[in-house]
Amino acid sequence: MSKTNVKPVVYSALEVANICGVVNQTAINWIRSGYLKAYSTPGGQYRVYADDLADFMQSRNMRLPQELVDLCGGETGKRTILIVDDDNGLNNVIKTFFQKKFPKADILQAFDGFEAGAIMTEHKPHCVILDMHLPGVDGVALCNRINSTSDFGKPAIIAITAMPEEHTPEEIKKMGTKNFFAKPLNLEDLAKAVALAVNLPLAE
Repeated sequence: MSKTNVKPVVYSALEVANICGVVNQTAINWIRSGYLKAYSTPGGQYRVYADDLADFMQSRNMRLPQELVDLCGGETGKRTILIVDDDNGLNNVIKTFFQKKFPKADILQAFDGFEAGAIMTEHKPHCVILDMHLPGVDGVALCNRINSTSDFGKPAIIAITAMPEEHTPEEIKKMGTKNFFAKPLNLEDLAKAVALAVNLPLAE
């Protein structure tokens, strides 16, 4: 560790467990198995530095709390956003806009439900912009899949649709979405919803 006047932040095994959403024994097992770097106090208690915890969580595609991101200087916890829409033109417009608004985020694209499932399995995005009317696996079915398994990383879902009369906002929300937008989209409002859903700062 570099010499500094600022005392480094460390976490107990119980605090690690709470942050990661597991029981205390699981965190202890991670440490004892060498998966999570830690040191022992003179009293035999495990302690984990903030940057080591962040590295561990990132390696397992766990979402980092903003407090931990800030402790690590804001350089960790990179967000990934997946845009799922079979309209190539709109998909590309959203991607270009998001790249300007979220310059530090990874912006991924899928053009049908099957491709979206494959990308989510591999990358576990933090947020999914999901068209509710897709070829192959439609948006409703994909919402159900996302919310019924941890294989996709439990991303925040923001639904978009060209036919808002088919589902009320209440019905869309019951599908496990964070927000709902009708086409034509207001991209500024969409970006603000993403920023709020995943604690991501907006560029001017």
